[in-house]
Amino acid sequence: MLLHHYRFVPDETLFDASAFREALAASRTPIVVFKDALRELQARLDARFHAGSDIRDLVHGRAWCLDQLLAIAWERYDWPDDGIALLAVGGYGRGELHPYSDIDLLLLLEHDDDAPYREGLTGFITFLWDIGLEIGHSVRSLADCEREAHADLTVITNLLESRTLAGPEHLRETMRGRLSNEAMWPSDAFFEAKWQEQIARHYRYNNSEYHLEPNIKSSPGGLRDIQMIGWVAKRHFGELRYEDVVAQGFMNDAELRILSQGQSFLWQVRYALHMLNGRAEDRLLFDHQRAIAELFGYRDTPERLAVEQFMKRYYRHVTALAGLNDMLLQHFDEVILRAHETPDVTPLNARFEILGGYIQVRHANVFRHRPGALLELFLLMAQHPEIEGVRAETIRLIRDHRHLIDESFRDDLRHQSLFMELLRSGGNIPRQLRRMNRYGILGKYLPEFGQAVGLMQHDLFHLYTVDAHTLRLLKFVQRFREPEGHEDFPVAATLIHQLPKLELLWIAGLYHDIGKGRGGDHSELGAVDATAFCERHGLSPRDTRLVAWLVEHHLLMSKTAQKRDISDPDVIHEFALAMRDEVHLDYLYVLTVADITATNPSLWNGWRAALLRQLHTETKRALRRGLDHAIDRDEWARESREEARGLLGTVGIDAASADALWASFGDDYFLQYAPSEIIWQTQGILEHQPSELPLILANAPTEDMAEGGTKVFIHTRSVNDLFAATAAAMEQLGLSIHDARIATSSNDWTLNTFIVLDDEGEPIRDPQRLEEIRHHLVEELDDPADYPRIVTRHTSRQLKHFKVPTQVMIEQDEANTRTIVELIAPDRPGLLARVGRIFMEQDIALSAAKIATLGERVEDVFFITDKAGEPLTDPERQAKLRERLCETLDV
Repeated sequence: MLLHHYRFVPDETLFDASAFREALAASRTPIVVFKDALRELQARLDARFHAGSDIRDLVHGRAWCLDQLLAIAWERYDWPDDGIALLAVGGYGRGELHPYSDIDLLLLLEHDDDAPYREGLTGFITFLWDIGLEIGHSVRSLADCEREAHADLTVITNLLESRTLAGPEHLRETMRGRLSNEAMWPSDAFFEAKWQEQIARHYRYNNSEYHLEPNIKSSPGGLRDIQMIGWVAKRHFGELRYEDVVAQGFMNDAELRILSQGQSFLWQVRYALHMLNGRAEDRLLFDHQRAIAELFGYRDTPERLAVEQFMKRYYRHVTALAGLNDMLLQHFDEVILRAHETPDVTPLNARFEILGGYIQVRHANVFRHRPGALLELFLLMAQHPEIEGVRAETIRLIRDHRHLIDESFRDDLRHQSLFMELLRSGGNIPRQLRRMNRYGILGKYLPEFGQAVGLMQHDLFHLYTVDAHTLRLLKFVQRFREPEGHEDFPVAATLIHQLPKLELLWIAGLYHDIGKGRGGDHSELGAVDATAFCERHGLSPRDTRLVAWLVEHHLLMSKTAQKRDISDPDVIHEFALAMRDEVHLDYLYVLTVADITATNPSLWNGWRAALLRQLHTETKRALRRGLDHAIDRDEWARESREEARGLLGTVGIDAASADALWASFGDDYFLQYAPSEIIWQTQGILEHQPSELPLILANAPTEDMAEGGTKVFIHTRSVNDLFAATAAAMEQLGLSIHDARIATSSNDWTLNTFIVLDDEGEPIRDPQRLEEIRHHLVEELDDPADYPRIVTRHTSRQLKHFKVPTQVMIEQDEANTRTIVELIAPDRPGLLARVGRIFMEQDIALSAAKIATLGERVEDVFFITDKAGEPLTDPERQAKLRERLCETLDV
């Protein structure tokens, strides 16, 4: 089906059939002549694509040229009668062919007996393969078509779009008669089945058009969604063009223009994908995104990469197409599936009513006479959760009147009050905000949000555009409010019911990333916008300050938990000072959990949950103690030691033996570990002595040791290369290190603890697997002479699509007299082992590490000293360390 009054005109400069026949007649090698013609055709099409020709001329032009070539090829075989025809079906049947699209053919027989045609069929199909055509073909009789189409939705969909290329046209007409609505798949059954098919397809893509590497054919808003509208319309109305759908009143000219422009853009992208790959490809992978952005003339700017500009255009098109698809299918549902229903009507007010579970306007001029109804509609849906959605004609009216939302609309106190009433309604606010975004209302009412629509950050950490991520964040906040949220997010699900004003969290969530893409610190820019929103909507100065503070500091909690040593009392006190009070802390905790979870599904795991829970708990304790009373390190260590001493009897440990062992541990050890962990390690060490083999303890998380990952404790002689060898050995086991506490007793024995997860980001709980880990580490670490060999045994993996140059930041931790090294680098196997080897070369001792993998990169923090236990303050030595890390990790 062609769009927007377009008519393809056959172009003999693209393919001259007469000249081709002459060349064929003069040659003894017809295969070569056909191959040359196909190669020349593709070269002409590619040249025209580079020159900016109308993509519709290229896609339909290639199909037209193939029509001529296939008809000529068909003539080379003797067909005994008119009982067979060659048909184009599927996409080719629509007259659409991209450079490497399958050429779908149906060899249609009048009768079931194919014996008279068998030889010709074999020769014809083999010839097409020999000349290099990628064909998808089937040989069916009329009876076969009828039987298979009745049983299989895909078959009838394919056969609906057919054209006769060679042979008698009456065979196709007969087939179409047998497949008519009256014979099988009436339009209501066809529509219901295709709709369910689309729901399943969208579900495979998380019901989101905002995929990091979208499939331009199958993702929501892709080419399949355009084709879906055509299939349903064709089945319901019969043979027609999209313009005829307009004439029937099911689509208007503006909507047809969205379809036409969207299809043309996606066709351009698909053509480029095929051309660049030299094969059929519908996945818009990262390297393809960059190449196509360059091909389409996008260039990097200081604010935004070329690829991000291109992808923003992509997302804007598919968002518009997905919304239009929703609206038109809703329209078809009302006209086809519910045509004979007489649904109940429930008036809501003078402007809106519920019809059959869907809200609609009571007259067509509602939005023109009262523009505020554009917001009121969503408020009513929040107040009435029984409403399933919006009637199609009302969606169309929303789209047609959203231009009324201008500066004067936004400045109107009545409209500001409506929006705040929505945020305070207590209903499923994120669902309504998503609907507002889908229908283009949210970006109109909040222009700063509109600027973020389709804004992509080209990395593997941020899996969604800014607007999609923001709405996902709010969706997770809503999930915390529901009963099922307690299982996965127990702390957030408890705290959210204690927040004084939930609307402040909705606003902070809306604005937390809104400053991205403008240059500068997005948190600070967002805080300015959030302040303006709050002041415009009449929030109190106190509430305004809280919202702005949340936006400006929305990354503080995750950074502190993942990059600071939160077992350090000074870190907790510093963070508590930034929080000010428990209200700020609780709001920020909920916002942080939702932000992490909405950024990338792989980021939220038990380890991060435990870090945030620990930081929240310790900070709350500090706030209750009072900000003027800093935590005393000696007192903390003494309390931990005494609490551990009280637990000795529960595991049968002699107090004198424990005291003798603890005498060599030092106070820092008792700052880092909970009493239950101290007992676990103490018992293991005492039971292991005397032994020259390393002590390896491996334990899955338990309620009182809830780090969210599997804990591995290593007690052995302190020697060079131990950290590097341990990291390499764990990598061989398929484990990822997420936290490391490196300590040495006064008699040179290690007290090293690692938090590890498996390759799926989950803790290891299986006892047999834990024993395998323990056994492997004992074997690998029992001989220090083997460490250099273990460290260099790694598998290199090049990141194909993202090049993240290594960054090394070095600063001093004055309170703990040590140096902090923050490392941002591409992720790859063996990275920690390489870092450990560099520390060995530089005579550096590691005391702790925080390991964070964020998509394609790691952001690791190492707490180091020199071998004498002093911080690295010498600028020359710091520069040398930075240089070695960069040159080693940037290979």
